[in-house]
Amino acid sequence: MTGAAGRIVHISGDFPDSINADKTNAIRMLTELVADQFDQQVISINRAAPSAAEWFRILQGSLPVDWNSDGALRYSAPGRGILHRSLLERLADVLAERLSAGPRPALLLGHKLGIEGIIVARLSALLDVPYALSIQGNSDSRILAMRPDLHARLATVFHGAAVVFPFAPWALAAIEAKLGQRQGPVIMLPCATLMDRPLAPDLTGSGLVSAFHLRNWKIKNLGRLARATDQARLAEPDLCLSIIGGGSVQDGLESQSAIAQSSIQFEGALPHAAMPARLNRAAGFAMPSLRESFGMVFVEALFAGCPILYPAGRAVDGYFDGLPFALRVDPKDSGAIADGLLRLHRDSAAMKRALADWQHSPAAAQFQRIAIARNFAQGLNLALQSHPA
Repeated sequence: MTGAAGRIVHISGDFPDSINADKTNAIRMLTELVADQFDQQVISINRAAPSAAEWFRILQGSLPVDWNSDGALRYSAPGRGILHRSLLERLADVLAERLSAGPRPALLLGHKLGIEGIIVARLSALLDVPYALSIQGNSDSRILAMRPDLHARLATVFHGAAVVFPFAPWALAAIEAKLGQRQGPVIMLPCATLMDRPLAPDLTGSGLVSAFHLRNWKIKNLGRLARATDQARLAEPDLCLSIIGGGSVQDGLESQSAIAQSSIQFEGALPHAAMPARLNRAAGFAMPSLRESFGMVFVEALFAGCPILYPAGRAVDGYFDGLPFALRVDPKDSGAIADGLLRLHRDSAAMKRALADWQHSPAAAQFQRIAIARNFAQGLNLALQSHPA
């Protein structure tokens, strides 16, 4: 659909494309939710380590960029934040030349502050159009921690956005703690999931579950989760925890004999469509990740009638304060995780009764696609109107 307000150009490094089809679907879902209301273009960016010849071009002030037919691009830049701002601004110059040829955008949307935000802020100045930002807590907080020299520039980018869309309250708090409180519009934007229809909790459900591919065992904190499970079983021997997800126990675990020999069970992969029923049968869902911008599976578990244990300062933190069916734990404290597992095991029925009420409340509705689409569209229209024609 071609919107009367003009084209919105999304810049994202997290959009599945012909270069890397395995990226998360979070940004794709957002664009699809408002596809009937706006004319949108996605420029999907992918960084690649430069060859020796490409290094020569970079040192000469250029930036090697290769485009695919679907609008995805690969740009050559070193990792570890080397020349981070400089090369992202060179990429913005390349994009400005391409977008100037038309159709020109009416709004730019960068899907992270610390990377895409630098690009769209420069593009905004070059093309004289407004920009908006989504805030992904994991990536953006890591960049802020690693690059204090970029704080002044990132503060300008953050405060200069027409609208900011944080994925979760903790992410906004983390950014504002470093860059100052934002005065402009902020619209909280949970990640959308296809599994957002309430399934009545099963009060007889048993066993605890977690869900992730085993190649991600480190960031999902499997070591502490395993130790916490064994600790909890000392108090409740019938407590059990199963991991749902692809991969094998050997995926990165060869030196982690304590994990491989723990009481955790590994169920293997499960089709996405089968997850609600599996979660519904469980007493609780536990995933105390070390890094998590949002974690759609937490919301999926709640709609499936399954109480959750989530990590403080990550994931969905800030959405469920004080609610009895959502336990907040320090992911670096195995004892705290063990206590949370015991509460899920012992109090599951009471938690599920409270969860049943929440599932049909306005608080739950904010995580459903219809509400996310409405709020996203309102924010985009606000951003489009922020700049005089």
